Amino acid sequence: MKRRKIKGPPVVVVADFARGFVATALLAAIQKEGGERPRSGRAVLRRAVQGGAALAAGTAVADALRRRRYADALLAAAGGGAGILAAELLLAPVDQSSDTGEPLI
Repeated sequence: MKRRKIKGPPVVVVADFARGFVATALLAAIQKEGGERPRSGRAVLRRAVQGGAALAAGTAVADALRRRRYADALLAAAGGGAGILAAELLLAPVDQSSDTGEPLI
């Protein structure tokens, strides 16, 4: 039985995540919208993680589509969406007025 050789090692996905993370972190830390006060470190981290997940997933989807592996493309898109949602829920701003400290959803 032949083993299938894996094309595109996971290192590529990690590199794509790092590129998206750094690029989005820089944008989130520097850009201000209107009269908005500077973003907190938590908000910058949330956007950076989401940007890294989006770029890594987008690159994986494009690569899978190029190889005509549609199930892999769908799985990569779903994984990217799950990563973005997880970052949104886990790194959401904490409501300072509540006693529970639960993140806002």
